[in-house]
Amino acid sequence: MIKVGGSRLTLEDFKAILFDGKLIELDTTSVEKVQPGFEFLKNFIDHKLIYGINTGFGPMAQYKISDENVLQLQYNLIRSHSSGGGQILNPQMGKAVMIARLNNLLQGYSGVHSDIVKLLAELINKNVIPCIYEHGGVGASGDLVQLAHLALGLIGEGEVWYEGKITPAAEAFTMAGLTPLKIKIREGIAVLNGTSAMTGVGMINLINAHNLLNWSIMLSVMMNEIMEAYDDHFSYELNIVKHHKGQNKVAADFREILKDSKMIRSRSDFLYNPENIQHDVFEDKVQEYYSLRCVTQVLGRFTTLCSIPKKQLSMN
Repeated sequence: MIKVGGSRLTLEDFKAILFDGKLIELDTTSVEKVQPGFEFLKNFIDHKLIYGINTGFGPMAQYKISDENVLQLQYNLIRSHSSGGGQILNPQMGKAVMIARLNNLLQGYSGVHSDIVKLLAELINKNVIPCIYEHGGVGASGDLVQLAHLALGLIGEGEVWYEGKITPAAEAFTMAGLTPLKIKIREGIAVLNGTSAMTGVGMINLINAHNLLNWSIMLSVMMNEIMEAYDDHFSYELNIVKHHKGQNKVAADFREILKDSKMIRSRSDFLYNPENIQHDVFEDKVQEYYSLRCVTQVLGRFTTLCSIPKKQLSMN
């Protein structure tokens, strides 16, 4: 299981949950930290005017909300902003958004009730994923529309992905044995005001980019073997001259993968041997093609963006 809360989630954690099917476990200390924030806010708002809790939103902020309507305000915010368009994010992306939002709320600074983090964790583990539309938010005050659709799923409204198909949220909650969230004083604005949609999707893109990078390295290694290339263009001595971490990492990957290869040749054995150079014209390439000898530089440019060890990445 992957523990969420207490420390920052890593790219490896996201991959384990999204690609490897690992379940999540809430950090107990983090959950305990969430509730005092809610209790503080509940007491603090008494006889005060606080934006988004007992006022309207945006241009309506000048209007005070009566005590009996503060909870309805949060429900109205969620429902009014659930107006996305375009494609629905696939379940994997929707789940990534949920993980990012859960990780944020567990910091304990959002004034939400602990019920919301517990429900989010259950939804993630049971793969009940709110249908989030790709268009609508601009990321200024947050991914408002996308996260509104997440919040709509939390309260058991709208539609969700469940067991591979789009299902009314109320039905999915019943089938999964879950109870929709009952909104407290700040759950609406706390879920909406953030950039967890772009963060979650960005994490998936980064993981996929790293997979593509490692596949490119493997394919380049194979091509070098097919061409019976020389080994000096990925040697330590040559690449260390260029103080580029990415280039040196790719070169190191080449050396590790090809350490037992019987097809890669040593330049010194072939071209520095007097017996092999008694010709005016050579059939073999003396200088490798750019596509072979420049791989460390070309792919090295992308490695600084990706820090997951190759052994942890899926090749499926």
